[in-house]
Amino acid sequence: MNDTSGSATSQDFAESRNHMELLLNKAKDKIMDAEDVTIYTHTDCDGITAGSILSSILDRLEIDHTVNFVEINEVEELSTDTDLTIVSDLGAGQDISQLCKSSSNSTIILDHHPPIRKLGMQYNGDLIEINPNYYGLDGSYTISGGGLSYLLAKTMHFYDLSWMGILSAVGDMQNSMTGRLRGLNTEILQDGCEVGCVNYVNDLLLYGRHTRPLFIALSYFGDIHIPLTNNRNECIHFLENLDIPVKNDIGTVRYLCDLSMDEKSRLFTELLKMMTREVPERYIKYIPKLISGQSYEFTFEDDYTSYKDASEYSTVINACGRNGKHELGMQVIKGNRDEISSQLDSLVKQHKRYLAESMNRVQSNASVEILDNLQYFYGEGIRPNVVGTVAGMLLSSYDWQKPIMGYTHIDSDEGGYKVSLRCSKLLGYEGIHFGNLVREISAKCGGSGGGHSVACGAYIPEENIDEFIHLLNNSINLNF
Repeated sequence: MNDTSGSATSQDFAESRNHMELLLNKAKDKIMDAEDVTIYTHTDCDGITAGSILSSILDRLEIDHTVNFVEINEVEELSTDTDLTIVSDLGAGQDISQLCKSSSNSTIILDHHPPIRKLGMQYNGDLIEINPNYYGLDGSYTISGGGLSYLLAKTMHFYDLSWMGILSAVGDMQNSMTGRLRGLNTEILQDGCEVGCVNYVNDLLLYGRHTRPLFIALSYFGDIHIPLTNNRNECIHFLENLDIPVKNDIGTVRYLCDLSMDEKSRLFTELLKMMTREVPERYIKYIPKLISGQSYEFTFEDDYTSYKDASEYSTVINACGRNGKHELGMQVIKGNRDEISSQLDSLVKQHKRYLAESMNRVQSNASVEILDNLQYFYGEGIRPNVVGTVAGMLLSSYDWQKPIMGYTHIDSDEGGYKVSLRCSKLLGYEGIHFGNLVREISAKCGGSGGGHSVACGAYIPEENIDEFIHLLNNSINLNF
């Protein structure tokens, strides 16, 4: 199942994996020798899951530890008094000399973001840095922060934690462009399948396979506007014309997971026809990748819950992270749900309501400005950590052929704006990498940024936001 995705030859990939394995075993030895460990990890789904994997490892080894959830801009100020520090899903792009200043301390960095240090760089304290980018493997889809944490668990034969590596990858959108996991992620997927905790199927890429009634999932489908978009009655009519019942024999609504392969085939064919009519000819060849791909399920979870499908599970963890309830997210992943179930349900409902209210406010105020190559809105009052989600939700209601960008004030002493950009996958298939573009332009405006090709963000000084928007609009070339 291993897929190198053309980023390196099979021989190079094997050599890279072998070198990573040497470092992972060194990291394992450091853990085995430690009496107490401090974990610093990021606040998104990938980071929370990575922290959960590391905490699970240390629980099993009965090693005292603490897990701390931090933002990227906090990394350079971190310090510790324990004999071992593990940094996951961040650290690669930040100065960590403060953490490594004592010769009595050891630090392990497990990150998939582009590193600023050369491989093997040392400080006063012992540093082990494991990162796929050192080997020419793109960390945006090869493996996540949680995936690297799982590979560390694998050195101790904790294969049953592989499902968390899949959750991390899906939460980090590593399957978003191709509809399937690639690179080192396929090794984790294979482990999960072999121990029986993960299963994957080729399916329609409708979100909510187990939790959204089919006609509702269809109304939200895709990031281009089609006749079904935001029109539930039209979706019901569409399904009835395909002889796909909306309800089963006992009158209960049906979900995507309830459909037969024949029904899914008919649905795929009609969606393909419908979407083909809505896009310029140059995009038609990409449409099948928008409609179908691999879906990942956790076999030990109940059907019709938010935990069965990896994509839906990641939404729960992101809701925890974006509402400052990182520990709650970790408790969910580690299986301590009974005592927190009501708190979690309330949090997820509150999160969804906040997103819907924020989106409606932007639309009702006609806040979206349309430029030649960009559409954007000022998300006044919208929390910085969800403005990107709101932008993504708005995309299908506006011109999907242009990226949409939202920005909102940062609540900090330094001020400035958090910027988040989303675009249709079709633009990414055409070769535009907005993460790289945003990184370059934000640097020119005194800020910082980056991310995925179709989902990225930046922090921009308040006085430079107009310049940023101007440069970004002029730098986007949508005329292929």
